[in-house]
Amino acid sequence: MTKHQSYYVPAQSAWPIIGAIGLFLIAFGAGNYVQQLSSEASGPGGYLLIAGLAIIIFMIFGWFRTVIEESMSGLYSPQMDRSFRQGMSWFIFSEIMFFGAFFGALFYARMLSVPWLGGASNNAMTHQVLWPTFEAIWPLVTTPDGTKTEAMGWNGLPLINTILLLTSSVTLHFAHVSLEKSKRSAIGLWLGLTIILGIAFLVLQVEEYTHAYQEMGLTLASGIYGNTFFLLTGFHGMHVTLGTVFLIVLFVRVLKGHFSPDKHFAFQAGSWYWHFVDVVWLCLFLFVYVL
Repeated sequence: MTKHQSYYVPAQSAWPIIGAIGLFLIAFGAGNYVQQLSSEASGPGGYLLIAGLAIIIFMIFGWFRTVIEESMSGLYSPQMDRSFRQGMSWFIFSEIMFFGAFFGALFYARMLSVPWLGGASNNAMTHQVLWPTFEAIWPLVTTPDGTKTEAMGWNGLPLINTILLLTSSVTLHFAHVSLEKSKRSAIGLWLGLTIILGIAFLVLQVEEYTHAYQEMGLTLASGIYGNTFFLLTGFHGMHVTLGTVFLIVLFVRVLKGHFSPDKHFAFQAGSWYWHFVDVVWLCLFLFVYVL
């Protein structure tokens, strides 16, 4: 007689609905807030954005707590573990497609639209009609209405942030190796250092944005260059924030004695996500800052 594995089916949960509400408030609030910035009008966009972020953070911690309690209760089978691995793999794949779309937009603007406006590929008429004085260079530091900005260089804060993220990948790898060798104190040390590096990255990115807005004139109103710059780096910063929250949850679990060399997929999933975020930043550093 064949013995079948048990498969845990959780009860209905409110967390997906709560997460959907948070995402809706983030999308609506962010769109409204961007309009406020361009028109200098007052509105609830900023408050809705903050509320949405708070709800998402609440949802993440609440949902994590539920899954952790189920896992520590021994409810998950090997098949459930494979399901988690497949789910995380598909999630990271979806994130690759997400950033691929934005890098595609950057490629289209730089390699196709800008040359066309400059008269390339038999588009001399387009050049004369739309923007006769246009020079096909990147980054575009002058918009059609005459607004001028500066290009963000790769040295300085972007280079420091690159070093921080690359270092954080190394420290997280050491934490993972320590977990596989059951070195509990080393796990907390390396993981805590990774979290500090992630927070430092976010602090420096805020400083970079402040410098761009106040001293360089580089804003969301700075044409295609400003739009692609803040779109790519801003979404990446959001992913670093989520990754840091993920690592903080793992750090608390390590302090509570969770995980073992044979059973630690949550830790592995956090490592996958963080390394993915680091690879995306390397692409950003190369295509947005350097080239």
